[in-house]
Amino acid sequence: MIAAPSGGGKSSLLQALMQRRPGLEFSVSYTTRGPRPHEQDGREYHFIDREEFERLIAAGEFIEHAEVFGNLYGTRRRVVEAALAAGRDLILDIDWQGARQVRERLPEAVQVFILPPSRAELERRLRGRGTDSEAAIARRLAESTVEMSHWRDFDYVIVNQDFDQALQELEAVFDGRGEASRSDRAGLAGLAGSLLRT
Repeated sequence: MIAAPSGGGKSSLLQALMQRRPGLEFSVSYTTRGPRPHEQDGREYHFIDREEFERLIAAGEFIEHAEVFGNLYGTRRRVVEAALAAGRDLILDIDWQGARQVRERLPEAVQVFILPPSRAELERRLRGRGTDSEAAIARRLAESTVEMSHWRDFDYVIVNQDFDQALQELEAVFDGRGEASRSDRAGLAGLAGSLLRT
């Protein structure tokens, strides 16, 4: 499973990783938020309304779910169970709250967190999207502090400063060669501390 603050570059890294490794399977999450102009139902997300999402929660259909920026997101239990039963590698793109739930249910899952190199770069990336209002950007930046404060909960932490380097590190983790990206490595706490200072 892979998590990151909004603007950390997680989606771009996952897209590049999937192109390089067609055998990897991506779990398409469910959400109550509306689709963005370029998004298609069933590709980026399964878009459903809150009533349906809450019905699925009550039925125990999600292995994890969380509310983020006022919208619900979740991963269907059956998708994960089918991949595990077939021995396939499945990528979960989730936030720290969902990662905690998966960790409790599947402690063997490999957990990766993506950090930006600085708060200034994080803000630059969020603004560069051109999809969010000033209020939304401010909210995402504020929430990023909470998200990034959970970096120690993950097995591996990749700093997305140089995209190609970050992609190589992510591939190394998938190949079982991710020692250099361990979350307990020297120097990482200093960078994380600077990201958490607002």
